[in-house]
Order: sequence, then structure tokens, then C-alpha cells
Amino acid sequence: MAARAHRVSEPEPVGYGQPPSKTRFRKGQSGNPQGRPKNSRREIPYDTVLGQMVTIREEGRERRVTAAEAFLLQLTQKGLAGDSAAARASLEAIETARAARNDTYTRPTKLVWKAVGSGMDAIIDTLGIAQLKYPTDKDRVRWELNPWIVEAAMARLGDSQLPLDEQREVWGATRTPRKMRWPEWWCYFGE
Repeated sequence: MAARAHRVSEPEPVGYGQPPSKTRFRKGQSGNPQGRPKNSRREIPYDTVLGQMVTIREEGRERRVTAAEAFLLQLTQKGLAGDSAAARASLEAIETARAARNDTYTRPTKLVWKAVGSGMDAIIDTLGIAQLKYPTDKDRVRWELNPWIVEAAMARLGDSQLPLDEQREVWGATRTPRKMRWPEWWCYFGE
């Protein structure tokens, strides 16, 4: 009988990037079968965070509201101050809340949003009381009253009449004084 030659296998290369074959991950088998379950940390705990009570200060008084309400109040304030992104987010939050409550609310077909700056100038312009004349010339810039507000002011005088120097001042402050309907007693019509 011929002796069979036993083949001596060469040692398996083991090292960096070549773990021993017995400890390698099997194809299709997870490396951590008892690991974190799927979708376990997917949702943020909005109810927990936004349901917390916080203290806010309005007009010098403190009151407690939920974090969600405080967030919406701040978002609305920013929107009213001219932040268009905050305004959109605030309106979307309102729409979402209404949809969740099943309110019978018909969405407006057109929404006009105009941000009003702070200060007297912004209010005068927004209400259409006056127009800024020569806004780029620092020496000549001034407000001119629109005729409708001057006519309304004259109507409030009733039987009273303005002296000539005050008539001159009102005439100079009116945007289009020659197109105005002045009271019958008015006697100044420019120089």
C-alpha cells in the first residue's frame, strides 16, 4: 500500500483587514443581532419638550404657558416685525393646528402681508397719512400730508378758523395743496 501523502495546509493569513475565518461575519447575518431595534430613536419627543411649562413676560407681567405656546407667540411676534420666514412658519403652524381640530375654515384665496417697521415714520407711511418727499436729500427731506387727512382735520375744526400764519403752514405741509377742497373761510392760496 502506498502511503498517502498528507498535505500540510499552509497557515491562514491573519492580520489587519484579515480576521480569522471562524470569527468573520457570515453573509446575511447581522454583526450585532441583539443591537438597537429598528426605529427605536426615530421620533423626537415633541409632546414632552413642547408640553413643559415656561414663564414668559408680557407687558411687565409674568405668566406660565406651555413651551409650544411660547414658541408660537415668539414666532408670531417675529412675523409681525417683518421676518417673512417666521410669518410663513407661524401661518403654517396655525393651519396645522386648525386641521388637527377639524375646524371648518376656508383658506383665503389671497393673503396680503405687509410688514410694518417700528417708529412714527413707518406708521405714517403705512396709514397713508403722509408721503416722504426728497428721502435721499438730508437737507430737504420732509413729510407732506396727503389731502384726505388735511380735509378731515379741517372738517373737525367746525366753525373755528385758522389765522393766516397757520394757514400758510398747513398749505406748505400739504402734498398737493392746489387740488384740495379748502373750507370757504380759507384765504391763503400760495404766494
